[in-house]
Amino acid sequence: MFGEKKLGFGLMRLPLLDENDKGSIDLEQMKQMVDTFIERGFTYFDTAWMYCAFNSENAVKEALVDRYPRDCYTLTTKLHAAYLKTKEDRDRIFEEQRRKTGVEYFDYYLIHAIDQELYKTYNDLDCFQWLMEKKRQGFVKHIGFSFHDSAEFLDQVLTEHPEFEFVQLQINYLDWNSEEVQSRKCYEVATKHGKPIIVMEPVKGGTLAKVPESVEHMFKQYCPYMSISSWAIRYAASLENVKLVLSGMSNMEQLKDNTGYMTEFTPLTEEDKEVIGKAVEMINGRIAVPCTACSYCTEGCPMGIAIPQYFALYNQIRGEGKNKNALGKKYKKLSAVSGKASECIGCEQCEIACPQHLPVIEYLKEVAKCFER
Repeated sequence: MFGEKKLGFGLMRLPLLDENDKGSIDLEQMKQMVDTFIERGFTYFDTAWMYCAFNSENAVKEALVDRYPRDCYTLTTKLHAAYLKTKEDRDRIFEEQRRKTGVEYFDYYLIHAIDQELYKTYNDLDCFQWLMEKKRQGFVKHIGFSFHDSAEFLDQVLTEHPEFEFVQLQINYLDWNSEEVQSRKCYEVATKHGKPIIVMEPVKGGTLAKVPESVEHMFKQYCPYMSISSWAIRYAASLENVKLVLSGMSNMEQLKDNTGYMTEFTPLTEEDKEVIGKAVEMINGRIAVPCTACSYCTEGCPMGIAIPQYFALYNQIRGEGKNKNALGKKYKKLSAVSGKASECIGCEQCEIACPQHLPVIEYLKEVAKCFER
């Protein structure tokens, strides 16, 4: 169903012309990345309605759909409950997605980010039967859902909806045994139900591409020619029931690196896994805020607070002991064009949107204490 290559191009963190404007996609660089991806034999592209400030699907049309025959690629997009108020919204968004991307049908279509709260909305608006009808009509070839909740709840969803063909899960070596994310337990539930898995967040929003120096040194000493992020992506791809690993690549360097070692994918050895086990122990003690920088929290923030960027700066100080003066200057520059952490009004929109279920408001208070004294 997913092809031979185990790497997919996630179109959520595309190259930008302005790092403070998530919708300012660098289309020329994106075209070059798409060309290289396809030239190296990869075909899977993953977008969604709200990615890149609602511009990702438009960019897909210009960089991919308008430039390649339909049989050269497979395209995935998603329906998210946050933008559904009525049953009519389902078709309105779906038809707009077809218009934006320029395709007649989607190879894969996902109910997006299921958790216990959003599941109720999807059921109330009959989204599951609606998607089945789209498949019967030929507008969707394969149906699945992405998931952010407990393994117990995943078991309930798959029991109630066996019609779904695959599940998209957050899996990486840092979250594998996490009681919050429950990567391993969710993997085991999906496998029990016979559902193949697509992996999202294999490098945890960049966290596992920019590991502490001690961890980087260990990886490089063990295998000098492999990139740091390759350890994370190969870890996920080595799992037996994982059919595809998505990587949100933001520049050509990342794309060439990922496609380089994933063209002829080699699973991790037992010795490799032991090295990763040591890395987990070293990293876990140094992450203050386990944010994946998905930016779902920022879309509706009334104060325009750059939440993921602030958390990244905070992690560098608290977890990695980086120079506070230099990071303070970065915070000051970023807060000049975004809301300050202290300007949070506690509306909880960010916490509702966060797929990691983080106490964002409390973390922002800590960021403000750190940078705004």
